[in-house]
Amino acid sequence: MRLEGKNAFITGAAQGIGKSIAMGMAREGANIAIADVNMESAQAAAKEVSALGVKSTAIQLDVSNQDNVVQALKSFALEYGTFDILVNNAGITRDGILMRMKEEDWDAVLNINLKGSFLCSKEAIKIMGKQRYGKIISISSVVAFTGNAGQANYSSSKAGLIGLTKTIAKEYASRGIRANAVAPGFIQTAMTDVLTDEVKDEMKKAIPLGQLGTPEDVADAVIFLASKEADYITGQVLHVNGGMYM
Repeated sequence: MRLEGKNAFITGAAQGIGKSIAMGMAREGANIAIADVNMESAQAAAKEVSALGVKSTAIQLDVSNQDNVVQALKSFALEYGTFDILVNNAGITRDGILMRMKEEDWDAVLNINLKGSFLCSKEAIKIMGKQRYGKIISISSVVAFTGNAGQANYSSSKAGLIGLTKTIAKEYASRGIRANAVAPGFIQTAMTDVLTDEVKDEMKKAIPLGQLGTPEDVADAVIFLASKEADYITGQVLHVNGGMYM
């Protein structure tokens, strides 16, 4: 129970990696706010988390909307008492090669993936700073370091998260706030389940361990960074990619 009594706010937590993080943290004793743009899915996820014996609340959240973010995070802190952990997980893709990428697709991805993390972190820091304690963990990606054809917007947003993370770590270490990032590689999710076996085999060839990661692999890394064991770690990126980037 490494997170017993801690209160965590996780964005994009209604499904996929975000939900796995929520479930994993709950098993370690943390109370969880499931923040997601899809309220119906968030409520279903919160019900599953609550079944693990912790408090869990569904919060409808558009991370790109400042007023929505401020209201949601303030309400969370008031209801739960402390704001111990923020996980910036919400993200979208709008893929296309650079010359054909629409401006609105660039803006949509940067607004959710990077601006959303900025807005949530900014509001969380106001509360965590007064407590003199907090953990901010952002979900980046291997493509932040390698780039990826057809993902100029996505890779740029995930690289931006690294800069944001390191800056938060430097600016707010004196307030007891630790900021780190996790950079997953190819992870088996609903998005990859629809791919053909041939495509999956090609993906695996790029991974020295020869297999896709799981959402639980990412969740385990996030839980470690949120725990007391990582109290002397800040401004770092934990790569979870089976060796595809070293």
